[in-house]
Order: sequence, then C-alpha cells, then structure tokens
Amino acid sequence: MLSRVPFGLAMSDRRQRIHDLVLALLAQQGDLELLAGDGTGLPSGDPGNWIERNRRVVQRYQALVRSAVTLDALVDQEVNGSFQSPGGDSDRRASNL
Repeated sequence: MLSRVPFGLAMSDRRQRIHDLVLALLAQQGDLELLAGDGTGLPSGDPGNWIERNRRVVQRYQALVRSAVTLDALVDQEVNGSFQSPGGDSDRRASNL
C-alpha cells in the first residue's frame, strides 16, 4: 500500500509513471512542434505571431501533461479499487466490458 512507502519515493514513482505516460502520448502525436527560438525564422517576422505560436505550442504540451496526470489518477483509482461509477456502485460492471 502507498501509505507504507516513504513520501519522497512515492512521489518519484508517480512522477515516473506520469513521465512515461507523457512520452507515450507524445509518441502518438503526428506532428510535434517545438517552440520557436527568437521569431526570426517565421515567415512574417512579426513578434506578435511568434508569441502567439509559442503560446499555442505550450498549451498543447500542457494538455498532454494534464491528460497523463488524469490517466495516472484513473489507473491508480482502478488499481486501488476505489473507482466509483456515476451510479455510486463500484466499477465492477466496467471491468466486465
């Protein structure tokens, strides 16, 4: 059980799981954009466009991290048997699907 594991170790295990999930989600992405350096490589050269593009790229990565955290929490709940279906019953029905 997690309560017997020292706090620092438990966090590193969870962090490693989330890291692995993020990498798996990144691997599924078709085109992976990186942040633009200084904006000089953009066709328009407009700093506003450069900032907006980088903002969209960061938001995409943030969404991937949030997805990984959510997946990890769902798996953790399922493993610990504490997942509750919307009807309030334990999720025995979902595991039979």
